[in-house]
Amino acid sequence: MRKNRAMVHTIAVLVLEGVVPFDLGVPAQVFGASRDADRNRLYQLLFCGEGPASTEAGFTVTPEFGLSAVDRADTVLVPGIHTGGPVTDGTLPEPVRAALLAAAARGARIVSICTGASVLAAAGLLDGRPAATHWAWAKRIGGLYPRVDWDFDVLFVDDGDVLTSAGVGAGVDLCLHIVRSDHGAEVANRAARRCVVPPFRDGGQAQYIERPIPAAAGAGTEPTRAWVLDRLSEPITLEEMAGHARMSVRTFTRRFRDETGSSPRQWLLRQRVEHARLLLESTDLGVDVVARRSGLGSATALRQHLHATIGVAPSAYRRTFRH
Repeated sequence: MRKNRAMVHTIAVLVLEGVVPFDLGVPAQVFGASRDADRNRLYQLLFCGEGPASTEAGFTVTPEFGLSAVDRADTVLVPGIHTGGPVTDGTLPEPVRAALLAAAARGARIVSICTGASVLAAAGLLDGRPAATHWAWAKRIGGLYPRVDWDFDVLFVDDGDVLTSAGVGAGVDLCLHIVRSDHGAEVANRAARRCVVPPFRDGGQAQYIERPIPAAAGAGTEPTRAWVLDRLSEPITLEEMAGHARMSVRTFTRRFRDETGSSPRQWLLRQRVEHARLLLESTDLGVDVVARRSGLGSATALRQHLHATIGVAPSAYRRTFRH
């Protein structure tokens, strides 16, 4: 668990040839929307590179800063790219490699979105480590970098000082995860609301790979999920959820997995743990009360689930985010 930072955290965003515009905009939106209770910015973003970079969208991006800006960054983030050596032949411009290796050597956090992971892999930063990228690039990128422990199914991988994500929306999930790790669920939830996106999707959730289109709004499991979130403190069975959705348990479970990437029980447990984290951060309620209000039942259960999720006890978690 990373401690809350009193000073503004500097993020250098690398603008490389073939940069994906959406991936470039994600950190600006999410980290730009992350403010403390007094509306002060918590992150400063420096867009940097060797010079203008073309995109497949038909326009060119000119970063404000050169690569030297990486030297003063607490975090270095590499958006996805659609062209260039890292995704074609495993090569990387030497100045970019040197900047990344120097940042990692001094302890900066290294992050990639989508095919930005190929840049990290080309620099040698992912050798022997778990990493994620977009499932559609699995064959090409996996073949170029066999020494990486690729996971092409999950939304993102947090390996401590190196974090990688799948494509497009998963980049939003990873950036919100970073905000949550740095400053807690309350700050991350405010940023998510400002960006009009879901505040939390677990990194281990599956990418949406070639799945059928979910049923129309109102006919799927979304109304039942909203119903459950209003009743987290109550015992809720799978049969009750299926009954609320007016489906058989088998149909409900299948459709729920199609729409969320996880089973109803796994999803419910994640929501309970997430609610417990929010209560620990934002209230003085005792651990027993937090456990009951989250539907986890007992302080023992809360300790077990919180430790399994983030590796710390409730009291230690609360101290981390206590201002």
